Amino acid sequence: MIEGHGDDIYRYGAIRCNFSSNISPFIDISELRKHLAGRLEVINHYPEPSAHALELLLAKVYDISPDEVLVTSGATDAIYLIAQTLREEGTFAVKRPTFSEYADACRMFGYQEAPKGGAVRWLCNPNNPTGELRTIDTIKVLSRRHHWLIIDQSYENYLWRKTLSPHDAREMQNVIQIHSMTKRFAIPGLRLGFITAPASIIKRLRANHRPWAVNALAIEAGQWLITHQDPNEQYLIEELLSESRILANRLRRIFGIHVYPSMTNFMLCSIRQGSAAELKEYLLKNHQFLIRDASNFEGLKDCHFRIAAQQPEYNDELVKAIYTFTRLKNG
Repeated sequence: MIEGHGDDIYRYGAIRCNFSSNISPFIDISELRKHLAGRLEVINHYPEPSAHALELLLAKVYDISPDEVLVTSGATDAIYLIAQTLREEGTFAVKRPTFSEYADACRMFGYQEAPKGGAVRWLCNPNNPTGELRTIDTIKVLSRRHHWLIIDQSYENYLWRKTLSPHDAREMQNVIQIHSMTKRFAIPGLRLGFITAPASIIKRLRANHRPWAVNALAIEAGQWLITHQDPNEQYLIEELLSESRILANRLRRIFGIHVYPSMTNFMLCSIRQGSAAELKEYLLKNHQFLIRDASNFEGLKDCHFRIAAQQPEYNDELVKAIYTFTRLKNG
């Protein structure tokens, strides 16, 4: 789904607030910028072919072996790499609506979809765009039903409670986890993620991963971020989630707007009168706000849109703007 994804800010002019991006606005990367500005010489040389130094750091943080982690150029790179490596499995399953790249990657490598019994099961947890979170008990059940269970945990750091950790996933030898440093540290332009899985599958994935897949600045950023973690990170997450709850509750009070339950900072909504595309255009034209038209998620309709909580003053203004739009539509 290269076309029509969220955070497509490059398509538009001046944007005052980007509600289509599900990356936290509370994360301060000014110190990272300073560090990278002083390390620009790394772009004059090839990076490590496999980002081994960063993998060692991640293994230590998550209490797993370095043989159980593989750094990738973002979560999407991981998705396509996994689909390529497991293509002999032949069938896949995914519950929609969800991120379309799972199905796109599987189709690219010749899989057939078998919704109830695919050998490879994809799970976004928490799920994009709904914000639904599957419990660890549910994950264990799913792991017994499929040959491979791939869990995209890109939004795992935007939750009140913990999801399945790489260390705890070890007991399920058929679970592959995808993690996003892009989301956690608000660095989407650098493209940085990693896979954790049993050493045997990491070895297979590494054999298919192109050399120098992760650029030198991304590796440098990853190493700095892991060794300079913000002591206020948990507080900032809680502040973000509190803002998300307030925003959801205020939107629910608007006649004609339905907000689906969400366990994270973004929420799926629907509008009774008009379409998500019309609402998006109205907000762009009148407020320079960008939301995510979610109608191109398979299983959703033209009334669905997704928004992510931002700074309180922008959230307040968004609620008023959506209220005004619904009044216009309802006469």
